[in-house]
Amino acid sequence: MPFLDKATIKEGSSRPPCTEAQVEKTKQICGMILIWLVLLIPCTIWAQINTLFVKQGTTLDRHIGNNFQVPAASLGSFVTLSMLLTVPIYDCYFVPLMRDRTGNPRGITLLQRLGIGCVIQMVAITVAFMVEMHRMRVIEVDHVIGSNSLVSMSIFWLLPQYVLIGVADVFNSIGLLEFFYDQSPEDMQSLGTTFFTSAIGVGNFLNSFLVTMVDKVTGRNGGKTWIGNNLNDCHLDYYYLFLLGLAMLNMGAFLWASRVYVYKQEGKEI
Repeated sequence: MPFLDKATIKEGSSRPPCTEAQVEKTKQICGMILIWLVLLIPCTIWAQINTLFVKQGTTLDRHIGNNFQVPAASLGSFVTLSMLLTVPIYDCYFVPLMRDRTGNPRGITLLQRLGIGCVIQMVAITVAFMVEMHRMRVIEVDHVIGSNSLVSMSIFWLLPQYVLIGVADVFNSIGLLEFFYDQSPEDMQSLGTTFFTSAIGVGNFLNSFLVTMVDKVTGRNGGKTWIGNNLNDCHLDYYYLFLLGLAMLNMGAFLWASRVYVYKQEGKEI
């Protein structure tokens, strides 16, 4: 942000003191805010694992054997499991492979890591859309009507989207925390945690806002809503397409922000 360079104090100036270091810190924080803004949609997509993915699961067959039912929310544990399996692969294989090609000790830059996570998230939403399409076909064939009626599909059809979100988190969530901590000014490291937690929080808020607004808008004229109390009589597939469209538009904004972002001096050296 070159206009901030004008704020640097010059000899003989009567303006209040504004050192070059202070200007650089301000520029760095402004750059971090820009990246924070373009990561809100990925944080919104991440929120699906605790909301719509769970709601999908409640409509499916959760039986294992005759006497045990899998809690719908328990599939979220596969996000953590896939992260635990992917992190060693990332550190032991992906980073050395990319380090040999790029010469970067990290393998790839911090923003490239975040970008890969965003792409994997889009794949996860695409898979969720395809699974939902299949669920709707089963509903049509079996004539499932009531909100409490179960669809004759195993809940484990949802497993791929949970696993993909977990893999994306290795690039996205871990990369998000690493980026903000690494790029914070030296004497303001607590900003990294603040940026990270606030992005997750705002993402959850945006998710609630989008669900509420989409439900109101799509249910105005008595048609089938995209999201409702009876998920067996909704068009959740349309909502997933809507999220995918938002993610694609946001990816364009992320690529632009990545192009104009200037790393902190230490970030350039590693």
